[in-house]
Amino acid sequence: MAISSALSFLSDRKRPIVVSVFLFLLSSLFLLFSPAPAALPFFSFPSSHLSSSSSSPIAATPPPLTPVSVPANASSPETPVDASGGSNAGATAPTRDAPQPDRSRSTPPAAVGVRGSAGTNGTSRGVSAGGDGAGAAAAAAAGVAVPSWEVCEVGKGVVAADYIPCLDNVKAVKALKSLRHMEHRERHCPTAPRPRCLVPLPTGYRSPLPWPRSRDMIWYNNVPHPKLVEYKKDQNWVRKSGNYFVFPGGGTQFKAGVTNYIRFIQQIMPNIEWGTHTRTVLDVGCGVASFGGYLLDRNVITMSVAPKDEHEAQIQFALERGIPALLAVIGTQKLPFPDNSFDVIHCGKPLLELNRVLRPGGYYIWSATPVYRRGKRDEDDWNAMVTLTKSICWRTVVKSKDVNRIGVVIYQKPTSNSCYFERKQNEPPLCPSREGSHSPWYAPLDSCLLLPAVSSSGEGNSWPISWPERLNIKYSTISDNASTQFSQEKFDSDTKHWKDLVSEVYFNEFAVNWSTVRNVMDMNAGFGGFAASLIHKPLWVMNVVPFDHPEALPIIFNRGLIGVYHDWCESFNTYPRTYDLVHMSYLLQGLTNRCDIIEVAAEIDRILRPGKWFVLQDTEQVIRKMDPVLRSLHYRTAIVKQQFLVARKGFWRPYSAGSESR
Repeated sequence: MAISSALSFLSDRKRPIVVSVFLFLLSSLFLLFSPAPAALPFFSFPSSHLSSSSSSPIAATPPPLTPVSVPANASSPETPVDASGGSNAGATAPTRDAPQPDRSRSTPPAAVGVRGSAGTNGTSRGVSAGGDGAGAAAAAAAGVAVPSWEVCEVGKGVVAADYIPCLDNVKAVKALKSLRHMEHRERHCPTAPRPRCLVPLPTGYRSPLPWPRSRDMIWYNNVPHPKLVEYKKDQNWVRKSGNYFVFPGGGTQFKAGVTNYIRFIQQIMPNIEWGTHTRTVLDVGCGVASFGGYLLDRNVITMSVAPKDEHEAQIQFALERGIPALLAVIGTQKLPFPDNSFDVIHCGKPLLELNRVLRPGGYYIWSATPVYRRGKRDEDDWNAMVTLTKSICWRTVVKSKDVNRIGVVIYQKPTSNSCYFERKQNEPPLCPSREGSHSPWYAPLDSCLLLPAVSSSGEGNSWPISWPERLNIKYSTISDNASTQFSQEKFDSDTKHWKDLVSEVYFNEFAVNWSTVRNVMDMNAGFGGFAASLIHKPLWVMNVVPFDHPEALPIIFNRGLIGVYHDWCESFNTYPRTYDLVHMSYLLQGLTNRCDIIEVAAEIDRILRPGKWFVLQDTEQVIRKMDPVLRSLHYRTAIVKQQFLVARKGFWRPYSAGSESR
């Protein structure tokens, strides 16, 4: 009645306005005092489209080849700025109670759990952040001793912000008896105790520029290594421009630009058919990976590899640009790829190892001075190349020069064994037939020639069907143990499982800002179903198959995806802060039988970019162990359906941050 009397004094024109204001104030008061956890701004959890039950979790699928996981969105404790000085495009705005970097002490506080009631779809809606009390209690209850995190102490000459434990083991390198075969560039991982420390951020670090802008320019402070600017200034690799490194698209053998170079290869070799016949490429000694970066325009995915050497930070440049890349050297050990995996190999030596990973019928593209120069040294190198390629039965398909007189020669690997048996000299000798598993992980280089597998009729390996159809076909090669080990039915089930889960849950239920996700790591990739389900997003996935798991990596390559073997009790061959989303499903339980969960968490933290996401699916027991560890690192975490742990990394580092030990 009082309200009606008050409104009677107002004009008809003003009355609706006052009513609207009153209702707005009333609803604001309701939201202010509402305890519903859905009002928390860090995550959003719409209703599940996969589960009709309000209490039953998403059905777990047994490891290792049908993993499931769910990421989520959370806000970072700092707001990196883009070139215009505003918030990073597409990034989630920080919340007023997000934890700020603690500069007052080197030991992070225990985390406080902020829990909510279960949602209608069985999702536990809640977030955990850095705080006091509950985090320590959760860690103790889970039987985990959360460490007092410290910044890594590195050897002389190693930049702490770029620390890679297995490639920067100064003590192990000094103990080597020989450096003749690049042994000092190979992996020498620290033995127990393994690293349990954190890598500091470079001074002035900010969130990387978004793709595709990042292909052409990156923040200078994120990779502050200007040596290549001077060293390769006449080849247009990279230039410094204000706060940026700029990549003009040049290279050692394509000074006129990589786009023209790619077009030239297509012109002289039409059968290469970029993006249909040719899908996977290995670029050896890749520079700053501009070749692979621009092949993406043609639906070709390239694994760019180079060692961590005097060509300062070339792989770090590639990954900062959003281009697939891996630190690797062909010294005394095999590359971490399966036999017969890549459609095309671009440059690099030694040829016996490259022949091993080149698919039968695949092409080897060589662009180097011996192809087009006529000096004594170049002619000797050319003659040696002719002799070697004939001895391994590579056929010269075409040799040509472009308008700038830069030469290219293209060889093709045979698809049958007839040439090998017709050689006048058995040099190099043929490898004996292999039985069982033949993972290349830490395996010495072959000094023999691996034969393509043939059927009883003498027919060689057939080429996969054209991209993109090959993505969903379990293409079978006779030489792949994986092809007979896994059925077509299991492959099809895995593909459908991931397609449905990602479509319904990843994209609809969790507020991961996919526009800021470019580099993705799948730590336990199985058949590559997770990567296949993301194929229409502007991102790429590094599919990792643990070295002691079934050999599914050949299937991943046959699908037109890329990946590597690895042991997650050791550091990965990548620089710090190189992935936007790190994904692990049903791996951690078995992993912690060989190494400590703290060591695994430290490696995940090393490779994950600040402000980005780690996603874990595992048993509730394993999740309860990992959650307090991540919270001790000041990650924002959410436990979902008792099966999923979603964490967003902040910008927190221990106080005692250094840049270099001399």
